[in-house]
This record gives sequence, C-alpha cells and structure tokens, in this order.
Amino acid sequence: MGPLQKYRDLVAAGSIAHDPAQVHVVEKLQALSERLQTPGHGMAKRVARALLRPERGRVGAETRMQGIYLYGAAGRGKSMLMDLFFDTAPVTAKRRVHFHAFMQEIHSGISSQREQGATDPVRHVADAVADTASLLCFDEMQITDITDGMLVGQLLKRLFERGVVVVATSNRHPDELYDGGWNRQAFLPFIEVIKSHMQMLELRHPVDYRRVLAQAEHAYHVPANNKASAAMDALWLRLLDGEPETALTISAHGRSLSLSRSAGRMLRADFKELCVQALGSAEYLALAKALDFLILENVPVLSPARYNEASRFITLIDALYEARVKLIMTADAEPDALYVEGEGSFEFGRTASRLEEMRSTGWWQSS
Repeated sequence: MGPLQKYRDLVAAGSIAHDPAQVHVVEKLQALSERLQTPGHGMAKRVARALLRPERGRVGAETRMQGIYLYGAAGRGKSMLMDLFFDTAPVTAKRRVHFHAFMQEIHSGISSQREQGATDPVRHVADAVADTASLLCFDEMQITDITDGMLVGQLLKRLFERGVVVVATSNRHPDELYDGGWNRQAFLPFIEVIKSHMQMLELRHPVDYRRVLAQAEHAYHVPANNKASAAMDALWLRLLDGEPETALTISAHGRSLSLSRSAGRMLRADFKELCVQALGSAEYLALAKALDFLILENVPVLSPARYNEASRFITLIDALYEARVKLIMTADAEPDALYVEGEGSFEFGRTASRLEEMRSTGWWQSS
C-alpha cells in the first residue's frame, strides 16, 4: 500500500477530510514511492549515476530529484502526509526524525570525530548516516544560525552524493531559510544544493473562513466565560489539525512582540497580551499584516481608568479592519457597551461599528 491509497482509506473512514491540495502532494509522494520500488533501491543509484555522469542517458527533471521539500504554513497537514509516505515507503533502511533532534545528533557526532582527530568530521558523520539509511525524512526543517546553516549544507551535499533520498517538511521555502540572518550569504550556495536535489512542493490550503465561522457558531461570544473559552479551545484544535503551535514574533521600529500561540497566518491571543502592554500603531500594523485570522479572548468592559488599554484596543481593531483580518472574539459585553464613558468613549463608536461589521456574515464571506 502506497501513501495515496492510505490517504484515500483515511478519507473513506472519515478520519480526515478530502483536500485537493493534500491530494496533489500525496500524488507526488506516491510517484517517489514507486520509484523507490526499483530493485536494489535502484532509484537512488540511478539518480546518483545521472548526477555524476550526465552525458550517459537523460532523465527527467523530477526523476533527477533525490527527494521532496514540502513547505507551507502550519496546520496544513505536512507532517501527516510525510508520515503516510514514510510508513509505506518500500525501503528497509529508512529513518524519520524531527530536524532539531537530528541536528543535535549530528553536532554530537562531529564533536566525537574531532576528538578522534578526523580531518573531515562532517563527511565522516554524513557517511555514517548514509550507511544506515537510504531514505531520510526530516520534520520541521529550519535554520536558526549560520553554524547550523553551513553544517546542513555540507551534510546534505554529501548525503546526495551518496544517493540518499531526502524528504523534508518546513514552514518556509528554501529561499526563506535563515532569512535576514547574520552572514546569510555564506549559506546561499547550500540553498541551491537543496533546490537542485529536491522537488519543491508547496502545500497550499486556503482556509475556508465561512466554514470556520460555522464551526465557531458566531464570531462574537458574550460573555467571555468558561463556556466561551471551551468553544475557542475546540475551534483552535480544529484549525491546528494536528500541527504544533509556533511562536510569532513581530518587529517594528526596533521593538519586537512575541506571541506563543500561532500557526501559519493564524493567531490566538488574550486581550492582556495585545492591549495591556505598551504597544503602538506600528506593532499593530505589522501584526495585522502577518495575519489572516485572529482569536482574541477576554476583552473586558473598559473604564476611564483603563483609557490606555481602550486606546490600544481601538488602534488594534483599526489595523485588523483595514487588513481585512477575520476576527473571532470573546468579550464581557456587546461592542457598543465595551467603553461607554471616559476620554475617547465617543470615538469608540466607530470601533463598535467596525466590530459589528467584522462579526457579520458578509465580512466572513469576503476575501
């Protein structure tokens, strides 16, 4: 059974929903799986020969690729699809590992080789990996510093030379790996190694916001009690669809805002996180630009003593409104009762009006 049939079985059993974007990816994984069925793992050997002696025979661009690099926003099912491929791959010597854990192992191996006086420790470690696995599946590939970037590049280059087939998932296209990092230009040649040996596949799965609204029952929940919180928990789990939460960092004018409950262009945050700390319009504009969807919880009734929080809330809603972000909110009162007295309460009428529009069906049906 290949990954495509297993995917179809899961859909038929109701375990997952049919998704055209996922089908496109799993079909590519199926094609790779079928090439791996060549006796003696001939696909890796054939590709290696073609790369070393291109004048002997011509192979298609997809066949020359020694693996697949699957990227896209969190919550789209990348890990699930890779697992379907790995579980059904007709290869005995195979390994599936989280990228972070793998890199820790590689660092340890290189340290050991240096202690033994190896002149090329990276090559030794890469060869040791290739000797035990002709198929490697990496989950959540990312580069956080230039040392790892250079090491990954050298490691993959050697693995590809050895004919190892690599399948990796990532939230970022290779061109965006270590984007903005120090001395990134030194990593660029290794990005080309990845792109020249792996087929790039983006898992596109635009969120059906009408469906999200139906699952949430409505976009504005009053009051912000345990029942509302439980409803947001259930909705958030459905949106994550098995993918882990990640941190979202927003930078503006030399300041940064870090939020822990993010997935792709979706965010779940508390009023205290966004409106109690001293943030300005630049941060809110950057946040709105980074999001398609926001769950904002526990918005309180605001008093004159909380003018600064009310002012920030107004600025936040304005930024979300202009960026057409879909907002689901839990609050202690209806929009027109959130801030009824104090400085700026009259101007808050526009914010209340925008909140009413943002909870409407028309807003959720718009792009």
